[in-house]
Amino acid sequence: MADEAQSKAHDAAPAAEVVVSEAPAEEKVAVTEAPPAVTAPEAVVAEEPEKPAEEAAPEAGEKKPKAEEGAAPAETTEAPSDSLKDESTAVPDPVDPEKKALDDFKQLVQAALANNEFAPPSPPSPPTPPAKEEEPAPAKEEESKPEEPAAPATEEPKIETEEPPKPAETETPAPPVAAEVEPSKPAAEEEPVPPVKVEPLPPPPPPVEEKAVAADEDGAKTVEAIEETVVAVTAPPPAATEEVTPAVDEATKEPLAETPAPPPAEPPEEVFIWGVPLVGDEKSDTILLKFLRARDFKVKDAMVMLKNSVIWRKQFGIEALLEEDLGLPELEKAVFMHGFDKEGHPVCYNVYGEFQNKELYEKAFGDEEKRQKFLKWRIQYLEKGIRELLDFSPGGISSMVQVTDLKNTPRLGKHRQATKQAVTLLQDNYPEFIAKKVFINVPWWYLAFNRMISPFFTQRTKSKFVFAGPSKSAETLFKYIAPEQVPVAFGGLSKENDPDFTTADAVTEVTIKPSSKQSIEIPVPEFGNSSVWIVMLSSQTTLLVWELRVLGWEVSYGAEFVPSAEDGYTVIVQKTRKLIATDEPVIKTSFKIGEPGKVVLNIENPTSKKKKLLYRSKVKSSAEST
Repeated sequence: MADEAQSKAHDAAPAAEVVVSEAPAEEKVAVTEAPPAVTAPEAVVAEEPEKPAEEAAPEAGEKKPKAEEGAAPAETTEAPSDSLKDESTAVPDPVDPEKKALDDFKQLVQAALANNEFAPPSPPSPPTPPAKEEEPAPAKEEESKPEEPAAPATEEPKIETEEPPKPAETETPAPPVAAEVEPSKPAAEEEPVPPVKVEPLPPPPPPVEEKAVAADEDGAKTVEAIEETVVAVTAPPPAATEEVTPAVDEATKEPLAETPAPPPAEPPEEVFIWGVPLVGDEKSDTILLKFLRARDFKVKDAMVMLKNSVIWRKQFGIEALLEEDLGLPELEKAVFMHGFDKEGHPVCYNVYGEFQNKELYEKAFGDEEKRQKFLKWRIQYLEKGIRELLDFSPGGISSMVQVTDLKNTPRLGKHRQATKQAVTLLQDNYPEFIAKKVFINVPWWYLAFNRMISPFFTQRTKSKFVFAGPSKSAETLFKYIAPEQVPVAFGGLSKENDPDFTTADAVTEVTIKPSSKQSIEIPVPEFGNSSVWIVMLSSQTTLLVWELRVLGWEVSYGAEFVPSAEDGYTVIVQKTRKLIATDEPVIKTSFKIGEPGKVVLNIENPTSKKKKLLYRSKVKSSAEST
């Protein structure tokens, strides 16, 4: 038993060695012989008997792919790790939401322009009356319609007359007939190809069945019938085509006549608003941003607003309105543009107290026609101000400041309807044109009302509104508008057609404390050479001009000239006098310069309230003063 076990062990050992030694060799052979396997079939035949070695080789080959498969995933797992690292380190660029909204808005506008969506809708009212008149017309058509079916009825028999020969065309499926009458092959040879081509004509089934029966009864007769039908079929197709082709030609000709109409496609409409195209101009973005801001950068809502505004402008006739003379110059006392604020915005004043004038009130709001005319005048005035005073270029001033004076405003009357309509039109069609809206001389009841409704306003809206009572109106205006830009009627020093001062001459503000005296010195320029003064005295070429006002007055005012020379005498220019609220709001004084010195203005405030003093001065030549 031990010998047998040893012999078996010896026998098994060489077998294992043979498998191990031969397997790699065969693998190498397989690798080297694999490419030329197609060209050397003998090598394949030689390998067939050595199946045991080949069976060992695949096992080794199967082990290697496993190792390769184990290695491949290791590489694939490393690749994604690198990509993940790259993705983790990549930081996306920040996107400006306003810029993205503007880009999306531009695309919508361009698409709308291409589709002519800014055209006003056609009025639906005209088509309605004809609809009633057309009601009897359908009855007549119905009467005539029975006559039309008669025509097709006559045409159908024509088709039936043409169809009897055509069923033979369908006898091309004569294979069954040919199978039954195989000896008569000449008939099959005589079958022409043209009938096969004329398949589009539908064959009625009944005639086919009759002929099939005839074929069953007598094979010879069928051959003759086939020949006769073939001959009959060959003749009618041209006639049929002659009758059918004209109809086809007419059908084809009709579209040819209609097709020329569509080709002249109209180019997309170029829409302008306030003289600026909606796209393709550096000012276009400024216009589009106004609509976006008015709708909190919601692109779809802004697009709806823009469409409605453009359509309204066309229907209202804005471009023609600019050239129209409405003949209402008196209204320029109630609404007018004057000056600029400290940031460069033009200022528009609305003075509703002017409508206390009954004549003006009746002219503007007397009846519906006059109210509509006033509304057109208000829109016309705003349009002109926008085009003349605003700049839609990037970085330009594209909005204005509105000052609304509520002093002596009529509360009830015919004007309320026109006022509401005007406010609605301005809100819907002139977005973001108000940089600041200042209400002055506001009565107490209006302030109380505003406090009640202010919680319903957005923070952006509330930041634009400013309210001031009668005692704080001028000081409130001076926060936003310089006194030289504010009209005299509202506490400033600006007057139209002033020969001495313009809005370029700055005004100095001084606060006078209660129960105190304030002295203002205006120095006279020194020329350094006394001979110059001699020339000035002889020629009288210089003049000192100044103007001042104290808001609300109730002060004492006087002026004097103090020479620079020690032995000179003080000259009284203006005797001290008391000024009250009803006096002229502005005092202007001039003094000829005879020697170096200064002008001193003395203002005394006896009240318990502080006062606001405004003044400015200028040295002019005698030629300018005359």
